[in-house]
This record gives sequence, structure tokens and C-alpha cells, in this order.
Amino acid sequence: MLIRSSSKIKSSEITSHSVYQARRDFMRDMGGLALAGLAPAACSSTEAEGQSKKTQEKRFAHLERSPFSTDETPTPHSKITHYNNFYELGTGKSDPAKYAHRLRTQPWSVTIDGAVEKPGTYQLEDILKPHTLEERIYRLRCVETWSMVVPWVGFSLGDLLKRFQPTSKAKFVAFETLHDPEQMPGQRSLFSLQWPYAEGLRMDEALHPLTLLAVGLYGEVLPSQNGAPIRLVVPWKYGFKSIKSLVRITLLEEQPPTTWHLMAPDEYGFYANVNPDVSHPRWSQAKERRLGGSFFENLIKQETLPFNGYAEQVAHLYQGMDLHQHF
Repeated sequence: MLIRSSSKIKSSEITSHSVYQARRDFMRDMGGLALAGLAPAACSSTEAEGQSKKTQEKRFAHLERSPFSTDETPTPHSKITHYNNFYELGTGKSDPAKYAHRLRTQPWSVTIDGAVEKPGTYQLEDILKPHTLEERIYRLRCVETWSMVVPWVGFSLGDLLKRFQPTSKAKFVAFETLHDPEQMPGQRSLFSLQWPYAEGLRMDEALHPLTLLAVGLYGEVLPSQNGAPIRLVVPWKYGFKSIKSLVRITLLEEQPPTTWHLMAPDEYGFYANVNPDVSHPRWSQAKERRLGGSFFENLIKQETLPFNGYAEQVAHLYQGMDLHQHF
């Protein structure tokens, strides 16, 4: 069992970020700011935006520790923020960090529509206001066979969906990333992905308590290259399912189309559960490279776990399915 109670996790085990603990101590001394949301009202100047970011950071001062956290050592902050797949910002691993400054994350709104009783377009601060943020240390497994351990900050997607009252027709949830080529240079490239980036989950997957909406990383506001200001995290699936920079959540009766499945249906399925016994058509998924701090650490391979180590929590969702046919 690789998941243990948050009360047993030592603070030294959940960070390799050199200033993380110092920042958390400073924030704690600042006092009890309520977790009333992360996004401010629209800003009219760079100075105002800078002040808003400081306010956001203060609201991470009293994070709850989630019992869903793994006890594995997190990947260094510098690696998590500078080794990314975010094709809207470029196809190279360093492109997202290089071009992240172009993405304007304040103000930000998310449309929630489809088979819900309370559809509408909501400002991010209104979406986040009722939710208590918590820290969740999750394994992240990329379909390219590299992996990380990431200390996210966020709350369960299911808690959000229940607020907007899904109807009986809601069987799937579709997600959409911001489409703005001015801010996202990768969307101007000749790379043949269809924009906007789209992903989806079955309703029971979306409501599972492990499924996270993340707004932070390492106790700080989520960096743009990692999907700011709000992204999905589904830890038992390959990373391309965890869509970034969300602007729309739609509840549907039918399975929605998804970007990578449209791009290469023989290589990227809708379910995309981590499965070491099912190879990608062009490479094995039996092992992974756990990215670390040094060159040699990044070369070490380890066995990949079914459902990325979350089988005890999620395997029941797929009873009766032939997982070899549902990559």
C-alpha cells in the first residue's frame, strides 16, 4: 500500500524545494487568511496583477494535508516546472517555461454547462470560494514513460460538480483548454493537434475523490507552464488526460471526443489508464524513468504499477472491462 494517512507524512518527505518550508513558515506567521478563492477581480496594470499574486500566495498559508498523498519523495521543483508537455506553449520540454509569461491568468472564468441544473460562466474566485484547498502528493506517469511525484494544491472535482447539480443525463464530463493563439504560440504552429485541447472522463471517474482540480504546486500558486490557473489531475491515468488551463467543463450524455484520440486513435485511447501490461504501439509501458535532480537519477528505470499505484482505490471502476482493449 503506497498511500498512507496524511498524519504520518513528515514535512521533510513532501518537499525538495529549497525555499518551500521557509515560505510556508513565513505565510503561517502572516496569520489566518481565509481560503476565499485564488483569482482577484480584473486587473488594469502590471502592478495590480503583482499585488494580486501576493494575495493569492498568502491564501495558501493553512493548507490541509490530504490522506490520499503518497509517501514518495516529490520531484524537485525545478524539474516539475521546467520539464513539461504543454503543446499550446510549444512542443519542446522547455518551451512551456520559456513562453509561460505570455499566458494571462487574471482574470479567468470557467464555463460549466451541459447536463447541469446551474449552467453558466463563473469567475474563478466564485468557483473556488466554497472549497477548502489541500495538499496532495500524487504520482504522475506520462505516456512517454517518464514519471514524477508532484505536490499539488487543490480540491476534488466531484465537490465542484455536485455544486452545479448534474442531471440524470450526465454520463460523461468533457473539458476544454483555453484557445488563444496570441497567448499560446504553440497554437500557431503547424503541429497537427486540433485546438482547443479537449479531454473527457466517465462520470464515475470524475466523481472519484482522487480526481483533483489543481490550483497550486509546492504550496504556491500554480505556474503557467504547469497549467495555471486551474487544471485537472487524474493520477491513475497517463498524463495527457490531466488537461491544463481549463475554461470549460461540460456534462454530457455521450462520450466526448478527445484531442489525442482524434489525433491517433490506435495509440491514445479514451480511458488511458496506466497499465504496464499494455504497451503503447511504439514502446513498452512496463517501466518508467522517475525524474530526479541529477542526470543519473533521470536514467534509472523502475517498474510501472497498475493504475500508477492507485489500483486499490480505482480498479473497481473498471470491473468487467477488458483493460487490454481500453488503452
